[in-house]
Amino acid sequence: MAENNNRKIFKYRILTPLWIAIFIDVLGFSILFPMVGYFADLFQTSQTIIGLVFSVNAMFGFVFGYALSKLSDKFGRKPLLIISQFGTLLAFFLTAFSSTLWMLIVSRIVDGVFGGNFPIAKAIVSDEVPPKDRGIQMANVGIAHVLASLIGPAIGGFTFTFFGILGPGLFAAGLTVITIVVTFSMLKETWPKEKRLHYEKSKSIVEIKIRKNKNALFMLLLWGFHTVSFTIVMSSISFFSASVLHLDPIEVSIMFMISGIFRAGIRFTLFKPTIKKLGESNAIRLGLVMFFVSFFIIGFSNDIVMILVIFMFISFAASLTRGPMNSKISQTASPKAQGKINGLSSALDSIAQIIGPLAGAFVLDTLPPYWLGIIVAMIALPAMIMSFKKIEEKRYDPTSNLMQIPIEK
Repeated sequence: MAENNNRKIFKYRILTPLWIAIFIDVLGFSILFPMVGYFADLFQTSQTIIGLVFSVNAMFGFVFGYALSKLSDKFGRKPLLIISQFGTLLAFFLTAFSSTLWMLIVSRIVDGVFGGNFPIAKAIVSDEVPPKDRGIQMANVGIAHVLASLIGPAIGGFTFTFFGILGPGLFAAGLTVITIVVTFSMLKETWPKEKRLHYEKSKSIVEIKIRKNKNALFMLLLWGFHTVSFTIVMSSISFFSASVLHLDPIEVSIMFMISGIFRAGIRFTLFKPTIKKLGESNAIRLGLVMFFVSFFIIGFSNDIVMILVIFMFISFAASLTRGPMNSKISQTASPKAQGKINGLSSALDSIAQIIGPLAGAFVLDTLPPYWLGIIVAMIALPAMIMSFKKIEEKRYDPTSNLMQIPIEK
């Protein structure tokens, strides 16, 4: 049974270079991310200002990430993905050599301008994978996060301790060079010119503008509430570790590594049996309930053991929700609009990344820590409630002459 599941996860060999590139990209991010809580001391400012810096990054990502993914509908996925990766490389270099707060801000702006990596990657998956397998394939992005989190924080903690921001910045830049080489030499274009022209001329697709597609708007709204609450918590962990738990950088990196080991164990043992037993829709509902409870409790946690236990539940919930929800969002749009719909969901992620670092840092700077849990739980509540509403989606199936097929959520 496990062998059959593994074959299903890795059955689309054309996507292998994409998973390699995403893993390396996430690894570069996971090296830098745990150290963010210590940037306030490094640049002699407040946590709220550092949160604002990373919100600026997301503000530019919100505009340009969607634009790059939409351009990939017109010009192909691979060239736009490579452009995004070169922008990430430049951003890491600028971060490494940031000696002032303004240099750090510029590096984050550059990273935001070229922030099309993930929406384009999701569009590539949508190009190649039929709806029935798309949830599991989208969840491979989660696998990349899990595997990267096993070693990234350790590299970040040690390089930051001995070399300051230069260490993790240059290491992440080196990894991005590898990502570019893998993408350029190994990744096949999944949206070539002939395919783009075919869908442009095709009259058999009943095209629905996304702004008039109630199912797409419903799923995007649900995703919006979820991803804002999720991002506030995840972007606050480094600040929380520094200001509430009073950990040093190496202790934070160890905490992230232990959390990563838990996430890996959960992802490779409980995820597939749960999805198979409950189905995607019920798994999403269970995950969103777990998020609501975990987010509420986390604000009242004041020791590392309790935080790690909560993160076990958050990791399981993330496995059950984020990949399958991305799959369902992609199923609400036609094949030629995959860049657009995935760009919109990633734009919501960017909005969450605008709100998350700033909101989390501000709450921890100005209010008792338990308010973080209360506020985030209240944002997660609408997503949990919406997940229990059954809707009929329109799925575009290439095997059915590209006509819409109704499916129940």
